[in-house]
Amino acid sequence: MRKPPQSGGHCAKERSDDARSWAAERVTWHAQGALTTVPAPHPRPARATAALPPPLPPWIPARLRSATTSAPVRKIKVYTRTGDKGKSSLYNGDRAAKDDEVFNALGDVDELNAAIGLAREFGAVTEAGGELALADVVLRLADVQSRLMDVGTAIATPPKEGMDAAKAAIAAFGSDHAAGLETWIDAMDGELPPLKNFILPSGGLAASQLHVARCVCRRAERRVVPLVRAGGVEAAVGIYLNRLSDALFVAARLAAKRSGHDEVTYKKARA
Repeated sequence: MRKPPQSGGHCAKERSDDARSWAAERVTWHAQGALTTVPAPHPRPARATAALPPPLPPWIPARLRSATTSAPVRKIKVYTRTGDKGKSSLYNGDRAAKDDEVFNALGDVDELNAAIGLAREFGAVTEAGGELALADVVLRLADVQSRLMDVGTAIATPPKEGMDAAKAAIAAFGSDHAAGLETWIDAMDGELPPLKNFILPSGGLAASQLHVARCVCRRAERRVVPLVRAGGVEAAVGIYLNRLSDALFVAARLAAKRSGHDEVTYKKARA
């Protein structure tokens, strides 16, 4: 033990594990040589540990990928000027015109994701009887949005000779995703009355936005069909989008029912 100072009076020393943190203890040496430990009056709370970010989709450019995963984080400009001449890069390494059918399909899938995101936000505030009515639907829609990112990766990776096997494996889109949608559709449909009439997009904000998303999904599917036919995209991608439009339709009906809104039915014009 270090000897106390020889001079009279007393001195105090703060010790800490971090020079920037408050002392955990205050050690006081008295002139008589006695050692007293006094807790610090206002200890600084422990620092929160930042959660790790989720993995990025593989088609995110390498320059942005490294910027978001390395430390320290270096801010990267959003614009690159590499597409100023009307071309952009695909995940397979090719560059194509921005009005290429592949980018048209990617754009519609991106728009679909945004439409579902808005439906999620409406669903997150939809209440019935003082409780959230669509909590399970909101969670499922979040999963769908992630799968649409995978759809984008698959579309952005047309097969070509000599393509990296690792990239091809990342871009693969399994048929089990469509099967999962079918299970979800059946579960939702079990809560609904039989459909006896054509219904119009309606049933509250969440339901109406789900109908909008359904329409965008059909358009995205139409963009993908010729890519599948040409062998540039797996058939499982087109099947998933086809099944997703059905799921969004049933989810819209369920949102209307749970939120207490009536569905507006089609009425033929009077003669």
